[in-house]
Amino acid sequence: MDKIIKVEDRFYILATSSMNDDRTRVLKQDELFGVFDRFGDIHSYDLGEQGLYLEGTRFLSRFLFKLNNDRPLLLSSTVRDDNALLSVNLTNPDVYQNGVVAMPRGTLHLLRSKFLWKGVCYECVRIGNYGVVPVELSVSFEGEADFVDIFEVRGFKRKRRGRLLETRVQKGRLVYGYEGLDSVLRQTCIEYFAPPALKPSQLSRSSIRFEGSLEPKGEANIFLSISCEVNASDSERHSYEEAFAQASQTRNAIPQCEVSSSNEWFNDWVNRSVADLSMMVTHTAHGPYPYAGVPWFSTAFGRDGIITALELLWINPALAKGVLTYLAATQAKDVIPEQDAEPGKILHETRRGELATLKEIPFGQYYGSVDSTPLFVMLAGAYYERTGDGPFIEALWSHIERALYWMDTYGDRDGDGFVEYFRLSPKGLVQQGWKDSKDSVFHADGSLAEGPIALCEVQGYVYAAKRSAAELAAVLGHRQRAVELLHQAQTLQEQFERIFWLEDRSTYALALDGKKRPCQVRSSNAGHCLLTGIAGKDHARRVADTLLQKNSFSGWGIRTLDAEEIRYNPMSYHNGSIWPHDNALIAFGLDRYGFKEPVLRVLSGMFETSFWVDLHRLPELFCGFAQGHGEGPTLYPVACAPQSWAAGAVFLLLQAALGIEIRALHGEVRFTHPMLPEFLRELRINNLQIRKAVVDLSLQRHAQNVSIGILRREGEVEITAVN
Repeated sequence: MDKIIKVEDRFYILATSSMNDDRTRVLKQDELFGVFDRFGDIHSYDLGEQGLYLEGTRFLSRFLFKLNNDRPLLLSSTVRDDNALLSVNLTNPDVYQNGVVAMPRGTLHLLRSKFLWKGVCYECVRIGNYGVVPVELSVSFEGEADFVDIFEVRGFKRKRRGRLLETRVQKGRLVYGYEGLDSVLRQTCIEYFAPPALKPSQLSRSSIRFEGSLEPKGEANIFLSISCEVNASDSERHSYEEAFAQASQTRNAIPQCEVSSSNEWFNDWVNRSVADLSMMVTHTAHGPYPYAGVPWFSTAFGRDGIITALELLWINPALAKGVLTYLAATQAKDVIPEQDAEPGKILHETRRGELATLKEIPFGQYYGSVDSTPLFVMLAGAYYERTGDGPFIEALWSHIERALYWMDTYGDRDGDGFVEYFRLSPKGLVQQGWKDSKDSVFHADGSLAEGPIALCEVQGYVYAAKRSAAELAAVLGHRQRAVELLHQAQTLQEQFERIFWLEDRSTYALALDGKKRPCQVRSSNAGHCLLTGIAGKDHARRVADTLLQKNSFSGWGIRTLDAEEIRYNPMSYHNGSIWPHDNALIAFGLDRYGFKEPVLRVLSGMFETSFWVDLHRLPELFCGFAQGHGEGPTLYPVACAPQSWAAGAVFLLLQAALGIEIRALHGEVRFTHPMLPEFLRELRINNLQIRKAVVDLSLQRHAQNVSIGILRREGEVEITAVN
């Protein structure tokens, strides 16, 4: 039994308490992100995930705001709709002196406003006196900087660390410092400005205090800037107003077309998803890239970036171009075992913190994912169909060929026609599919599969990649190469259907282990075989039926693992939980085979989830408990929120429901059997761009179909519908 139960995972995210209890507030701008509590404070208790982070290091680990040495009362806390600003409304508690109330609660109003811009966290605290007499008050900020790596926050234990420097107390500012074992000097500089009514009364290594008096109806503003600096490179600091004006002018626009509906709850979900994606997109030297998630994965992940780009492709293909460019530039060239790198392989993730630099973790530039490489080729093919951007594909072709080479050689290490994984680095990930926790691949008796492992969905990705590459090869004039790739894809499909299909379970095997034994487990992985088209029509229908049965479909969504499997646990990371992106990809596959009713069930489940979760923000994942009457979904304690591919799920779900296909070279937007769920009477799509053309569309739900109206059309584009 120990073989089944005991699982050790070196990169497991430690959870000694729950993130969800705190209902944290998140801000992000490029490489800088902050996790605050609802008061706008940073605490070091519980999970300890709160803080201000830059490039994988926490630059501020504690920052508490106090009024008269006490915490104020919370009135409201919200992140603005576009994620640009955190606003917290506070007031004073009842203040007693000599047994009587000297200042009733609600006398003072305090508004904390925070935003991030170019490596700096800006804050304004506006204090107003609504009492009828002058008020004496004391306002303080207590700070601390531990400069730990994000992996240390997650629970990673180090043998030794660098040196915390003596805190510098200077006029108008505090400076915390840390000299890492990587010889990098990291500094956190807190600067402040207060009006004459509030004078600095104390400045120490851990606190800044202001004291003064406010007349009735009087108001005072305190401004702070918290700069995160690497190797004494000063951040570009401005006044609060100047920085906010610049930040507002340069907000990302993701997506570039607008989706709205007759249902305001649905609009809230869409708008929050748009804002989250805009926040998560980071400007790199190779173009825009959606970082994976806050707090644990705020960096470039190959798989996550590709899937997010696929989800948004019909809305904004420019993001896909940025992802493809970035991943082509970081494609592996050599065999580097400690990075799980092999020629042609596409990046899994990259990290820039102290642990990555010192190679205490292997993720500085790490290639331990088996699916990023075929997904890269799939995205290239989908991008070309969406845009017709031939020059870009021609420039990318050598990278596509290298990816195909990896699939045929290093990916298929035993020459059996299937792509497998087996880690090279002893520090790397044991499981290298999207379900990368150590216990995610196992046999029906619960015993863990031993590698090399061939996942079912990966064979589908390879099949789709070769078909996509064949089409691109034909476009570029490589006709013989196109024929070869189509033949390889057909051979793979025939072999896959023969070996992976489980007749008695009406699904595909989760994987083949190193001895080519199928893992006879019902999982959501099989749904990805519909996404890629590798499944035969009859098998696709049976997989769809299996995934929508109550053991797999909770009412909120499709579980990662069927409830009857031995390792099923609705509170696990990958063995029974529900992931929005997983559901969106499966729904897109269901639509591929014309299974519209299941698509609407998945879309409806995710929609219902959206109005139970904070800010209508779908988290990375949530627990797989069955939907109960009048009860919301059960949250997962350490889920990232926001998470890019969770935010993008709504757009792929809509694409699946409407059967949208955009073929740029034909100047056509095609809707195949478009359907809308009952909660959407009308849907509008504005500013949908197809090369140089643009359209606005209105879709109306009827009893048996959806009608499509053209509200605006500029340029040559044809709108067709197949019902």
